[in-house]
Amino acid sequence: MAYTPELSMYPACGNSIEEVVKDMQMISQLTNKIRLYGADCDQSALVLEAIKRTKIDMEVWLGNYVMPGEDEAYARQRDAIQAAIKKYGTKHIGGITVGNEYMLNYLTSQGLSSPDINTAAGDVGAATLIRYIDDTRTNIEAMKLDKTIPIGNSDAGSFFNNLVLAKIDYGLSNVHPWFANTTIEAAPQWTWDFFDEQNVTPATAINPNIEMYIAETGWPSGSKDVANESNGFASASVADLQTFLDLFVCKSNDDGVKYFYFEMFDEEWKDLQFGGVEGHWGLFDKHRKMKNLKLPTCLLKS
Repeated sequence: MAYTPELSMYPACGNSIEEVVKDMQMISQLTNKIRLYGADCDQSALVLEAIKRTKIDMEVWLGNYVMPGEDEAYARQRDAIQAAIKKYGTKHIGGITVGNEYMLNYLTSQGLSSPDINTAAGDVGAATLIRYIDDTRTNIEAMKLDKTIPIGNSDAGSFFNNLVLAKIDYGLSNVHPWFANTTIEAAPQWTWDFFDEQNVTPATAINPNIEMYIAETGWPSGSKDVANESNGFASASVADLQTFLDLFVCKSNDDGVKYFYFEMFDEEWKDLQFGGVEGHWGLFDKHRKMKNLKLPTCLLKS
């Protein structure tokens, strides 16, 4: 499950252990694997402390969210992650993800797009991301921990640079059929096909030991404005969210597709800042009340 503790936006940092404990208790009823996006506002420590207090079986992929040109933000989060590991150990850590949509943001800032990802121009941005990845690995190895922690990267499905893929233990790919102008009935198959063709096959050709996950996939249940309630053949509604859950979750579990569902709760700040469907991807609303959904009876593995 994709998860960010509420009010974890730096530097305001209004999150709290009490709320994270409540969230972990809810999330643990659906899955035993979550991914975080960043480490600011003590997210890593708060989640690990909540796991400790509730004694739940949860594996966490910690995250370092950094934008191009933000060396200070990278270092701040790197240090926060290391401090959390020193305090709570490695038992509940599945990996450390360095960057989320870093290459997408880098290319966009340069006026480039996905076809440029493996050109000389794309490799310039990749060089900085690789520096962060190498630095994370070096610092984690220097801690001489009781187990090896995989180091990975997350990006939009079409924005994985080959040089980056060669450097990581795992890749998390954001694969959203909503943006593909597909029907809700075709959305699960589109997701599986895209992930296999655009991510798994090319990544393993470059790095045979890499593990590839769908980092985000889901369906919006609504929109802040009427203009964005549809996208091609797609409709943002609770009914279509239900259809996506029915068609995607159990078959993905049965087929061994590694994925993190996007997401547990609606995020109000996205609704306020971006509008459209951005704040409406949760299985639960912003008040932690489940939408009018029937969850699949198979296990949500991640």
